[in-house]
Amino acid sequence: MASDLRRPRTPGPRVPGVLMRERARPERIRNRPGAWRPAVATVCAGAFMGQLDASIVTLAYGSLRAEFHASLAAVTWVSLAYLLTLVALLLPVGRLSDAHGRKLLYLHGFVVFTAGSAACALAPSLSALIALRVVQAAGAAMMQANSVALVTTSTPPGRLRLALGVQAAAQALGLALGPLTGGLLVSTLGWRSIFALNVPVGLAALVAGHYLLPRTRTRHRAQGFDWPGLALLAVATTGLLLALSLLPQPAVPAGWTAGLFVLAAGAAGGFAVRQRRAVSPLLSPGLLRVRAVPLGLAGALCGYLVLFGPLVLVPLALTAHGSSALSAGLVLSALPAGFALAAATADRVLPYAWDERSRCTLGAALSAGALALMLVLPWHASSLAPLLALLGLGLGVHVPANNTLVMTAIPARSSGTGGGLVNMARGLGTALGVALVSLALQLPGGTHWPDGPQRAVLTLLAAALAALAVARRNAAPGTLPGTGRLPAPITVMPCPRSPGTTRRRPGPPPRAHRTPGS
Repeated sequence: MASDLRRPRTPGPRVPGVLMRERARPERIRNRPGAWRPAVATVCAGAFMGQLDASIVTLAYGSLRAEFHASLAAVTWVSLAYLLTLVALLLPVGRLSDAHGRKLLYLHGFVVFTAGSAACALAPSLSALIALRVVQAAGAAMMQANSVALVTTSTPPGRLRLALGVQAAAQALGLALGPLTGGLLVSTLGWRSIFALNVPVGLAALVAGHYLLPRTRTRHRAQGFDWPGLALLAVATTGLLLALSLLPQPAVPAGWTAGLFVLAAGAAGGFAVRQRRAVSPLLSPGLLRVRAVPLGLAGALCGYLVLFGPLVLVPLALTAHGSSALSAGLVLSALPAGFALAAATADRVLPYAWDERSRCTLGAALSAGALALMLVLPWHASSLAPLLALLGLGLGVHVPANNTLVMTAIPARSSGTGGGLVNMARGLGTALGVALVSLALQLPGGTHWPDGPQRAVLTLLAAALAALAVARRNAAPGTLPGTGRLPAPITVMPCPRSPGTTRRRPGPPPRAHRTPGS
């Protein structure tokens, strides 16, 4: 009777599998020897669009002010809201990716970013545009937190440095083409076109990622989510970025800026305490105990500070000396061009036996040398362009090698967290470079003090020297000095000829602990 009373279960609504599961690559793609190349190229498309979108919006400030009858301070929130959201979400999104799948959240990020871009192109008001930029930044965080991790887990042994260099080159190209592309689009099609541009590119990259990116092979499951940690991290990063943005503005009371710095420091301290006590922390304290991770993150912050500081300094300095805006832009393009060239070719030009520490040291030394020459040579377009190219070459050598040090020191199951940390260091370095250069330019000068551009170059030189000092102290854990290779393991086996004794036999050649997924 009991069986007769049972009713057949009515199937409820199901979430499509494509939204919850990572799709394996087709077998004909997965089994190709160079299958990692299209995977890296797909990630580079997202890196390119992220940097293009970050630098392209500033060209629309004038059009936004005219259409929405808003002040410059209000319009700058179009960029500031994006940056605040992006930096605050990078680490938690990376942690979620390690638990649920890096490819899954990367593709979802493309969906959110593309949908947010389409909505920004249709925004009816400035407040709506700012709110939609927050949505767009959430998608960008899902992409950027997983970009380095996907490159790391997709690339075979011996190719990681090259792959990260190509990704850094894609970011540099997006940064270089942003002002030019933005100027052309705003002057011809209007400001809405700079957001509409992301839609077809995002759809194409979404399809490519669905078929070309490998699935996550190792996951780091968590018991719940650390919401208090997320709140403390958001307060710390938001307070710090707001304080940095207000630092160069003399009209803002110093007490406000100091209060934001105190708030950020207090929240950062609370976040550190929370991570030691939480059951499932956003950032496992054990990751920072590996020497290469904190030193590499410090090197990344200094490197990106030096990279983005000249983007503010050079146009202002050259136009003050009588150069046109077009001429200043062409001179400035030498910096990202040199960065992209070195990032894409350094792995083939430099000796293969050089480890990441040697490459970081060389890159930081070249950067410091270029900045030192800027202090003594006249600021003319003919002399500044080669120095910016040299600075870009140095940073193009330093940044990929430094990021490789960080990612090889982090276990594969925490690659998303590591990628979020690297991109967070990039975001903070960017904001710090812009703020410190702007502050150096606005401070009053004197007879016995350097002028504004020289003070700014001295600030960048100090950051380059700090990156050099960090590079000298850093090294991948477990590597043989001067080679960058892991020592061959020694296998202890029982000797069949003499029971009770053992013999030492060299193990197999070392393999990277990250195996490209399917």
